[in-house]
Amino acid sequence: MSQQEKDRYYTRQELEGMRFRKLGHDVLISRTSRIYIPEYISIDNFSIVDDFCILSGNVEIGKNVHVAHGCRVIAGRDGIVMADFSGLAFGVTIFAQSDDYGGNALTNPTVPIEFRKILRARIEIGRHAIVGAGSVIVPGVILGEGSAIGSCSMVTKSTDPWTVYFGTPAKKIKNRSQNLLELEKRYLAERSSATESK
Repeated sequence: MSQQEKDRYYTRQELEGMRFRKLGHDVLISRTSRIYIPEYISIDNFSIVDDFCILSGNVEIGKNVHVAHGCRVIAGRDGIVMADFSGLAFGVTIFAQSDDYGGNALTNPTVPIEFRKILRARIEIGRHAIVGAGSVIVPGVILGEGSAIGSCSMVTKSTDPWTVYFGTPAKKIKNRSQNLLELEKRYLAERSSATESK
């Protein structure tokens, strides 16, 4: 790790000291990020969590996942799973729990839980799914493999694989190419060759 990377990202020793549930190799986490209860969080190989992000709750991050600057991944107990090669662009918010805004309960943590109604549901971000800058994903959404969400969208329903969605609420606008699957194969083959040659 270069000195510039050491200044920006935690060292391996520092990350191991945080006691993540799982910590893969070649993981980079910015020093300006907030990681709440790392014992609930898994991060696999070659993944990056960039500046000013928040990870909280039962978060599972796969291989080659990028969480860009300013993202908020609030998983609660039901959890958020990000599969291999998925990514969040700048300022995405994903939350697996929320107060019920319907008016039949009080909202916010200043009141006891018996006066509130909390909506909780697991969120899954499929392989190669990508979420555009400033988008919001609400509890219970499953992004199918290869889904792409346009910037500033609000995703309130699960998406079909290999489709592009945009808007508030997000709606399907077209299919997405699967050509990147061939690039994935080449990348994994080259990485495997490089590892064997060491």
